[in-house]
Amino acid sequence: MNFVYEFPHEITVDEHIEIPMKDGVKLSARIWRPKSSNTNPVPAILEYIPYRKRDGTRSRDALNHPYFAGHGYISVRVDIRGSGESEGVLTDEYTKQEQDDAIEIIEWLQHQPWCNGKVGMFGISWGGFNGLQVAARQPPGLDAIIAVCATDDRYLDDVHYMGGCLLGDNLSWASTMFAFNSLPPDPHIVGDKWRKMWFERLENSSIWVYNWLRHQRRDNYWKQGSVCEDYSKITCPVMAVSGWADGYSNAVFRLMSGLSVPRIALIGPWSHKYPHLGVPGPAIGFLQYAVQWWDYWLKGKQNSIMNGPMLYAWMQDSIPPYTSYEHRPGRWVSEERWPSPKIYEKTYTLSDNGLLPEKHPAAEGALSFESLLSVGLFAGKWCSYSAGPDLPYDQREEDGSALTFDSGPLRSNMEIFGSPVVELEFASSRPVAMIAIRLSDISLDGKATRVTYSVFNLNHLNGHEHPVMLKPGKRYRVRIPLNEVAQVFPKGHRFRLSFSNSYWPLAWPPPEPVTLTIFTGASKLIMPIRKPRPDEDQLITFPEPESAVPLREEQLTSAYSNWRVVRDLATEETALEVIHDQGIKHIDEVDLKIKTKSWERYSAFGNDYDSVRGETYWERGLYRENWSVMTQTQTLLTSNKGNFFIHADLDAYEGERRVFCRSWELEMPRDHI
Repeated sequence: MNFVYEFPHEITVDEHIEIPMKDGVKLSARIWRPKSSNTNPVPAILEYIPYRKRDGTRSRDALNHPYFAGHGYISVRVDIRGSGESEGVLTDEYTKQEQDDAIEIIEWLQHQPWCNGKVGMFGISWGGFNGLQVAARQPPGLDAIIAVCATDDRYLDDVHYMGGCLLGDNLSWASTMFAFNSLPPDPHIVGDKWRKMWFERLENSSIWVYNWLRHQRRDNYWKQGSVCEDYSKITCPVMAVSGWADGYSNAVFRLMSGLSVPRIALIGPWSHKYPHLGVPGPAIGFLQYAVQWWDYWLKGKQNSIMNGPMLYAWMQDSIPPYTSYEHRPGRWVSEERWPSPKIYEKTYTLSDNGLLPEKHPAAEGALSFESLLSVGLFAGKWCSYSAGPDLPYDQREEDGSALTFDSGPLRSNMEIFGSPVVELEFASSRPVAMIAIRLSDISLDGKATRVTYSVFNLNHLNGHEHPVMLKPGKRYRVRIPLNEVAQVFPKGHRFRLSFSNSYWPLAWPPPEPVTLTIFTGASKLIMPIRKPRPDEDQLITFPEPESAVPLREEQLTSAYSNWRVVRDLATEETALEVIHDQGIKHIDEVDLKIKTKSWERYSAFGNDYDSVRGETYWERGLYRENWSVMTQTQTLLTSNKGNFFIHADLDAYEGERRVFCRSWELEMPRDHI
């Protein structure tokens, strides 16, 4: 990373500005401005998220916002209602209230003397989501957005459900927000009312995992905020960005296909990170790229940002399986539009002899399997945060309890770009069933690197809105797309298609063990083939990453992260334990010590589906002289054949004294899951 110490514009920073909403609630903003904007108004760029600008995202904000301000923009970071120093209570994600507030913020920015009326929105994850959502509301003055690691479909492609299956990350993410929502504002900002604001949050805190379990199919709850419902509602230019290790790369392709506005896309090898901070690398000069985008759409400068292809992507070379990478070898490729007419399909038939090119006849057969409940322990996280070893490990152990189909050794390199699709004919022994499908690169020494995958609730074969019970023994047909990917399979390697009917803890298992039968000869794998184009690909380069100067922080106690698979052969318990202890750090410029620690455990006994349980624990603390607060949150999710069960605890401390405690016991029927 190259740190920029001098910018074209000298900047000033307002630590806390209150933005009034029409209902009387005040939202807290931190604003970086060129000093010259006092007499020469410039466009504003808004990042609008709930992760506490005062202490939660301060280190990242220090890299991004001064950079934009130094290049002639008002850069604005607002805490969503009920988070950080903003008043109110945060009751859920991506609500209409959240979007209404954003529209009022944009209107407020337009009327400030230092803003010329032009506004853009940018953000990663939550900030990318609401950028798309607010754009679909078409507020006057919102002229362009950048959405990083975001989705257009809150049900199909988010942390809650995948292919109609309940994700383990649904619990993990709910627990993260349970902890965030329990923290108070900073008294140095809001003064004596901090305790009243804190208790308002504690007393009105809700269990978000329960909210999300109330909607196990794609209903109106998920359609609100899913811009895929009507892409035409977005009328401003869109830049969509993600990475292959991120959970949101599929949305980039749908946005490029579905939108009709000017748009460009960028997909690197990264996890859930901004590309200038991208891990696995290579990271790129994303902030320079973003400034080009803003200059073109907010200042009317004629540059080359819109002269190139619609889509840039990192074509990943083959690599041995590992749970974290500093760098993914590969190269940049591009497509003029998406879907690309230059990518063609190659079909393979599932047979008793593996994967056969379609031109080879394959007799129809029937292969049955029932996977161990422990399949999935080496799947990694649904969305990699590069927070410990969270990428998939060698798939050979998973394949031992799966039905697998191998290709023959490749006679030359094969490159795929897009979504491999499985057309599956199957029968189930039970009325509720799921399937996990993995595509792996098999090296000459037999190591299996997962390239892409999908999980699918087979009860959703007629769509995610109207699930149906399966008739045991009946033959069904379903088309299942795997996650989009760009990957090279080298000469001599094979590729493997693996099927399991559990994938725990990435996805919550079905109510009881299931035997699935796959009908070979009638089932197929369709691969999206891209032929190399050396004359085009070798011309694509991006500058080295730049940012503003990092925030001064001191790590007072050591940090520790680990993923651990535990097997107790005496009790037949298998468990995945995920530990992230960030220790205690001190932020000099706000004189604040911050403690963050989380622990997650996902377990089951043997093949007892009623024993499946997910447990999470969070501890968060804020400390300075004469002020000390800490919260502890715990959530337990279990199930039986008919229901989900939630137990949650919240404890808050001021100094050594516990000042608040509450417990929840909740139950929700299973809905075809």
